[in-house]
Amino acid sequence: MQAKSIVALAIGSFALGAAAVQTLHAQAKPPAFVVAEIVVKDQDGYNTNFLKPAQKAIVDHGGKYLAGGYNKALGLAGSEPANRVVILQFANMDAVKAWREEGAADMENNVGNKYATFRAFAVEGVMP
Repeated sequence: MQAKSIVALAIGSFALGAAAVQTLHAQAKPPAFVVAEIVVKDQDGYNTNFLKPAQKAIVDHGGKYLAGGYNKALGLAGSEPANRVVILQFANMDAVKAWREEGAADMENNVGNKYATFRAFAVEGVMP
């Protein structure tokens, strides 16, 4: 009888653990990616006054660079990409929104637009 109780307890624990994993997985949010095309008009001003603070704000909000740089994009269809293209990754779309609301949009509008023009958007990733 004791062996049956142990087996039943093990099966019950496994089922409970599996249900907890399913619940946590259902609550997880997919990563979010920011794609930015930037036409830099004043390279020195952009590097000196915009780039460093912008990079710090990205890192401070959990973002990381996945790809990008100057003249490193290849046009495949449609118009040619800007002279700087960047792809960033954030934990989720909420993190992207927080990054923008907590200063990135202001920095872009008040400083960045003096040295470049921007086209940026965020897209939600897929869950593995």
